[in-house]
Amino acid sequence: MQVNALPDFFNELNKALPNCDNEIRRIFHGRGRLWQGLDQLTADWLGTQLIVNLFKPVDDEFMQSLAQGLQHLSQTEQWKHIGAQGIGLQHRYEHGAPFEVITGNIELKPVAIENGLKYQLELGKNQNSGLFLDMRLGREWLQQRAQDKAVLNLFSYTCGFSVAAIEGGASKVVNVDMARASLTRGRDNHRLNQHDLSKVTFMGHDIFRSWGKITKAGPYDVIVIDPPSFQKGSFALTKDYKRILRRLPSLLTPQGIVLACVNSPAVTQDFLIDTMLEEAPELIYQQRLANPLEFADIDEQASLKALVFSR
Repeated sequence: MQVNALPDFFNELNKALPNCDNEIRRIFHGRGRLWQGLDQLTADWLGTQLIVNLFKPVDDEFMQSLAQGLQHLSQTEQWKHIGAQGIGLQHRYEHGAPFEVITGNIELKPVAIENGLKYQLELGKNQNSGLFLDMRLGREWLQQRAQDKAVLNLFSYTCGFSVAAIEGGASKVVNVDMARASLTRGRDNHRLNQHDLSKVTFMGHDIFRSWGKITKAGPYDVIVIDPPSFQKGSFALTKDYKRILRRLPSLLTPQGIVLACVNSPAVTQDFLIDTMLEEAPELIYQQRLANPLEFADIDEQASLKALVFSR
């Protein structure tokens, strides 16, 4: 990270802020490596507050310049015009991802809005706030295709795909994630959007030990698979993904479709295409969903890969 690159960061913020409204968005994505010297820096707009994330330690000069620049930003007429309330900085590289308020007031449990849907976030406790912003177009894709569909949401986290599916008219959604606290947040997200929870199932189970329950609740018209790249003791991408893919034919309806995702820079989309061909050859690759423009990456194979397959 280079302190002399920070003017580029603030120039980008100044260009993005006039277009900020009450929707949550990534407004600076240094991790796409398009900004030399800023590759471990991001900034997210949460509707009324700006959250800056550092992914690696920086020296004192960089930290002081970053903080001073953010303080200055908060005093501009542009900042006041958009009704901004505060700026927070999260140190994602440290254990517990500690959070500090740079200026103003920060709501640590804000309700964010994406495409008109509400999501409960939580800042300052975990690395992830509760919604992966690069998956915005994936949630849109599902919402547009969910009418009267039965949906299986594997590795559901806080059920963002489930919220989009029910909003899109899904007949039912089955969410599976071993983190029960995340599923509790998922229930809250559905309640925030006044959804009928009788259409939503929450399974707080290890997927690999729950195929019987998952199968019994099927079959499914749409299956979403959005796993972590690695989860100690429960999921290793290159080893365990194939164990899921081989189950898909028995879970899907005859015209079923799959959205299979991977967000590891260590593998390309060919990993998913080749593994699907090996484990479930009746499912044919159709397309890769575009990523939001704000997540542009110098190497598209290093960014989120969300691939659609169908029988």
